[in-house]
Amino acid sequence: MDAAFFDMDGLLVDTEKVWLKIEIEVMSRLGGIWTPEHQTHLVGGSMERTVDYMLAVSGSSVAPETLREWMIEGMVSQLAGGVQAMPGALELLESLRAEGVPVGLVTSSLKEIAEAVLVSVGRDRFDVIVTADDVTRTKPDPEPYLTAARLLDVEPVRCVVLEDSPNGVAAGTAAGCAVVAVPSLLPIPPAPGRLVVSSLTEVTPDHLRALVPPITGP
Repeated sequence: MDAAFFDMDGLLVDTEKVWLKIEIEVMSRLGGIWTPEHQTHLVGGSMERTVDYMLAVSGSSVAPETLREWMIEGMVSQLAGGVQAMPGALELLESLRAEGVPVGLVTSSLKEIAEAVLVSVGRDRFDVIVTADDVTRTKPDPEPYLTAARLLDVEPVRCVVLEDSPNGVAAGTAAGCAVVAVPSLLPIPPAPGRLVVSSLTEVTPDHLRALVPPITGP
C-alpha cells in the first residue's frame, strides 16, 4: 500500500449532522422546508450541486452566489466550535502514520470548510489535502483521487480510499483505487476490491493492505 486517502464529511468527522443543521437554516431563509430525505440527495456531492438543488426545491430567486456564501458562512461558523471525529477514524489515521504510510485528505467540500475542520483534526496529520477548490470535477469523478495520487507520486492501484458515500466510492473505484466503505446516509453494497464495514473501528492497516493487489514482475 503506497497511500491511504480519507474522505472528510461523514467518514473522518461527523459533519453530516452539521450540514443538515445549516441546510435547514438556509432553506428557512429561502422560504422553504428541508428534511433529512433532501439531504440524502447531496451526500458526497459538491457545493454547486447543493446550491442548485436547494434553489430548485425552494423555488427561490436568490442568486446562487448568495446562497453559496450563506452555506459557507454557516458551516465555518458552526465548525469553529469543534467537530467530532468518527469512531476509529483518528486511531486508524495514526496507525497508518506510525507505519510510515502516506495519508491524504480528499474531500468535495470547499477549502474554507476543510480548513475549519482541520483546525480540530490537525492539518499536520495529512501528507496531502485535496479539496473542491483543487480540481475541476468533484466526486463521483475520479479527478480528486487521481490528483492526490499524483501529488504523492504514487500509483492509484497501490492506494486505498476510505469513503462513506456512493459518490465517493464511485470516485475511488474509477481512479483505480481499492475502497473501504463505511455507509452513512445511503447504502453501499460489497464489490470486488471493496470492503464494506459499519465502522472504522473494525479496520486496521493490514485490512487495507489486503485490498491492494500484490506487486508482480521482476
